Amino acid sequence: MDLVSSLPAFVLAVVLISASPGPAMALILRRAALRGFSGAVPTVLGLEAGLYLWALLAAAGLAALVAASEVAFLVLRVVGAGFLLYLGIRAWRSAWRGRGTSGAAEEVADPAPGAALTWWKAFGEGSVVMLANPKAAAFMIALYPQFVPAGRPLFATTALLAVLQVVIETLLYLALAAVIGRAGAWFRRPVVRRRLDAVSGTVLVVLGLRVAVESR
Repeated sequence: MDLVSSLPAFVLAVVLISASPGPAMALILRRAALRGFSGAVPTVLGLEAGLYLWALLAAAGLAALVAASEVAFLVLRVVGAGFLLYLGIRAWRSAWRGRGTSGAAEEVADPAPGAALTWWKAFGEGSVVMLANPKAAAFMIALYPQFVPAGRPLFATTALLAVLQVVIETLLYLALAAVIGRAGAWFRRPVVRRRLDAVSGTVLVVLGLRVAVESR
């Protein structure tokens, strides 16, 4: 199999995987809705940094060790589930705190520089969500070998394919964030924000519970 001829199938697989619902999508949608396009950028970059690191670990064979190790897989599952539950409960608390706000109140202002959720904190959230997902390790092990031609260096080819995946996913996620961000003023209205926090918190908690109980 030639690498160039396999690229269309690889791109299609990446697009379909990127569009599937999951923790990454839930996190991006919430950030874009409440913080606008610029607020979603560090989350997207953090997610993709975590994905690229998993790809390199898969190429080096470390992801296979993680996937094969009961202890490592359990630790990742617990950390990933715990972090998603933390994000979901934090969204619930935000919805609860805003329950007394009138729907006719003014729109919530954009966060000022130095606000609690900084650029690096958002980047870190995205990275942790991706790196603490044990399914990411299994996914990388299953996906990349199918597109690495025999005779080509595994690590270098995987790193190259991972760059392509990161570029594709970043463009898709940023486009989604831009669309959601355009309606940011509506999403940041107190009554809408409260409901969005409640819904997104529920989604994140459900995803966290699913990660916690899922087997390999």
